[in-house]
Amino acid sequence: MFKLGAVAALVRNFSCQESRPSLRARDEYVKRRKFSVPVSQKEVERDWAAQGFHCGAMIDPPGHEWNNFTHEANELVTVVEGRMRFTLLDEAFELEPGDEIFIPAGVPHSTKNVASTNSKWFYGYDGAANSWF
Repeated sequence: MFKLGAVAALVRNFSCQESRPSLRARDEYVKRRKFSVPVSQKEVERDWAAQGFHCGAMIDPPGHEWNNFTHEANELVTVVEGRMRFTLLDEAFELEPGDEIFIPAGVPHSTKNVASTNSKWFYGYDGAANSWF
């Protein structure tokens, strides 16, 4: 499970509009090879449901970008196929199949498929955001 104390500090610093916050502990956000490959949607759904997250799927073509998003809920993402770059604030994280990233509520983020093929990824939100799906 992610250490939410550091996440809460990041969100608190961000919401106070202090000088640009940094993601000090990379390991707090990315879990390498959390899920075995090939990634099982049922395994991800069980893991995330136990943490209060739903699970949806996206497929992006090579080079596709989603830029400058923020959400009122925490988000989890796991790469299933391909390779994705996630940027939180100004820090980039490249994920491969089985890797998971935690994106705190309110933190601006972007993602890009950096693979030469389609990338498939699972995403989920916690709390009230689950009612969106």
